[in-house]
Amino acid sequence: MIKKEMIAMLLAGGQGSRLGVLTAKVAKPAVAFGGKYRIIDFPLSNCINSGVDTVGVLTQYQPLRLNTHIGIGIPWDLDRNIGGVTVLPPYEKSTNSEWYTGTANAIYQNIDYMDSFNPDYVLILSGDHIYKMDYEVMLDYHKSKGAEVTLAAMPVPMEEAKRFGILITDDNRQINEFEEKPENPRSNLASMGIYIFNWKTLKEALIANANQPALDFGKHVIPYCHKNGAPIFAYEYNGYWKDVGTLHSYWEANMELVDVVPEFNLYEEYWKIYTKSDVLPPQYISAESEVERSIVSEGSQIYGKVYNSVIGCGVVIGKDTVVRDSIIMNNTEIGAQGEIYKSIIAENVQIGDCVKLGVGEEVQNETDPHIYNNGIVTIGEKSVVPSHVSIGKNTVVSGITTAEDYKDDYLPSGKTLIKVGEES
Repeated sequence: MIKKEMIAMLLAGGQGSRLGVLTAKVAKPAVAFGGKYRIIDFPLSNCINSGVDTVGVLTQYQPLRLNTHIGIGIPWDLDRNIGGVTVLPPYEKSTNSEWYTGTANAIYQNIDYMDSFNPDYVLILSGDHIYKMDYEVMLDYHKSKGAEVTLAAMPVPMEEAKRFGILITDDNRQINEFEEKPENPRSNLASMGIYIFNWKTLKEALIANANQPALDFGKHVIPYCHKNGAPIFAYEYNGYWKDVGTLHSYWEANMELVDVVPEFNLYEEYWKIYTKSDVLPPQYISAESEVERSIVSEGSQIYGKVYNSVIGCGVVIGKDTVVRDSIIMNNTEIGAQGEIYKSIIAENVQIGDCVKLGVGEEVQNETDPHIYNNGIVTIGEKSVVPSHVSIGKNTVVSGITTAEDYKDDYLPSGKTLIKVGEES
């Protein structure tokens, strides 16, 4: 019989609605990050770097690009005969087809998969965080405490604590209470959504709570374990960890990569971040161009000036165009003599000549101010922006737009331009 000490279950079904048009057609873990990577590369690389060679990836929303990206796991050395990486979509049961309704329900539907490895421990991960963590160290901690459940937690500023699940622990780091997004937090130790369970404990909790609507770890499974006396401990993590769940945090995390001394280093020899790379020629930077403090990925051609930006693979930036503080994803083409400021431009976008993005005063977005803010211009994938138009701040453009869509060649700050047939 197969026996694995610890297997990982990676929750990658998230829609990421706070990323707006970036996730209209793609699951959040498949969104590009740092030029050549996708968000899911980080937890997958952590697994292989931590010696965890069996990973179930639970997909749901818009899974196609994610499935294609993961394939059989070759880039992460997860193409194994026993274990390796397995993509686990919700499957149809003979009685009724059942979508995953909550984080723990997705795990519950895959009990047979986990059972087949007869594991001692199951590591639960989220597919949408940027960080490096050695899960083996966390497992050693879990064992040393005699825990049945260990939650990775990190200290957050007290004023931000109400956005998180907060853990109340004793001096030995045993958890006595959880508070889900409390109004008046009593601690600043926030759950990171990374859990190690003894398999026996997890299996029992999932089966006992199977009928809960939207079965969830924070709301049902962990409280159930606690109520039944399972020792639950907090494992404090103090490294770099970023939830890139909003456009602003996503933009910030990318911009931190081009700091003079980046807090999050992609270049460490002993903790590589692996990804599926297409075979592309090297990047080309013309004699007239300037590139400062930027990441430029392979296959890109730079004829303009790029400052403090992250440029994906196969991007073309035209002559005399200036790009500042922006993220430009794979296979996007930008014409000549443009000005791109503080913009997030998704994959396969066409931008004409003499286009200005991020001009004028900052005005609140008219449709989704909670998504499109902090002065960022967001352009959805496969969009077309015609030549000679200017677009203000806190704006969003998605779809194939034409000159007629821009009154006086201008889309004012705070406006939303999503063409019919495009989902916002």
